[in-house]
Amino acid sequence: MPVNEASAEETPYGRYVTSDGWFVLNLADALAVRNDEKGGAVYPLEPQAGFRDVGVRVRVLWPGDPNALYHSEGVQEGFLVLSGECTLIVEDEERALRQWDYFHCPADTGHVLVGAGEGPCAILMLGARPDEPIRYPVSEVAAKYGASVAKDTDDPDEAYADWPGEYLPVRLPWPLDSDTKSG
Repeated sequence: MPVNEASAEETPYGRYVTSDGWFVLNLADALAVRNDEKGGAVYPLEPQAGFRDVGVRVRVLWPGDPNALYHSEGVQEGFLVLSGECTLIVEDEERALRQWDYFHCPADTGHVLVGAGEGPCAILMLGARPDEPIRYPVSEVAAKYGASVAKDTDDPDEAYADWPGEYLPVRLPWPLDSDTKSG
């Protein structure tokens, strides 16, 4: 039985996929959402309901923006820096990443990414869907970037209770360059 093409919706901020099925979506045409206070912008490259088995998105971080809070998941993830620079905090160690660096993140590995350098950083993020809760341990290294919880938790609502702002649609130029503004 053939698989149908997914449906999509056009908005003033870009196109997003609204159903299951196959699709092709260029980032220059895609909807992005941005948190004006923390977390950067994200291109969710999956239908609104998400893919069943794998999460796929491109995250844009400006210098100092963490992509999340320091955490570990019970599934494997992968991160490819498409442009710019960022700081990887992995198992409480800092590593500088630049364009085309790939970070393989095995299950149960503590990590977070923080924008660095002179301009925005775009990161392709891939990960299996976790079945068990995500752990948010305290990390002194991540805390330097505002990317750590105050106390260990497995509850995302508790972890992100003081994470500011909300995500709103935004139109970003693609490909990014160092002149792309953060807000």
